[in-house]
Amino acid sequence: QVRLVESGGGLVQAGDSLRLSCVSSGRTINGYNMGWFRQAPGKEREFVSNISWKNNNAYYADSVKGRFTISRDNDRNTVYLQMDSLEPEDTAVYYCAQSQARWGPTNRATGAYEYWGQGTQVTVSS
Repeated sequence: QVRLVESGGGLVQAGDSLRLSCVSSGRTINGYNMGWFRQAPGKEREFVSNISWKNNNAYYADSVKGRFTISRDNDRNTVYLQMDSLEPEDTAVYYCAQSQARWGPTNRATGAYEYWGQGTQVTVSS
């Protein structure tokens, strides 16, 4: 059984940084695209970033481009999201996800991801 566990969330002030981690167990992340999504209260879950299995190509939502950095360590079965220059608008529950297809193209749609973590809360105060 595949399980994703996020950690690293918390309460910070605007301008601070956080590093989220997502550890996958039950299946290797090698060959799978990995993504980060977030959901703020009253809003739909939205794409934040993903990283491909091939060449570790990274993609970002416009709202976080230049501030967030995604990375992966296949040996540790872990994906990271470094979040710098945090803004109050970044407040949300952040979810890690593993793609359904192996060796497939990257995709920002939630439906392309088969496994999800339970989420970690990030709160940014002004």
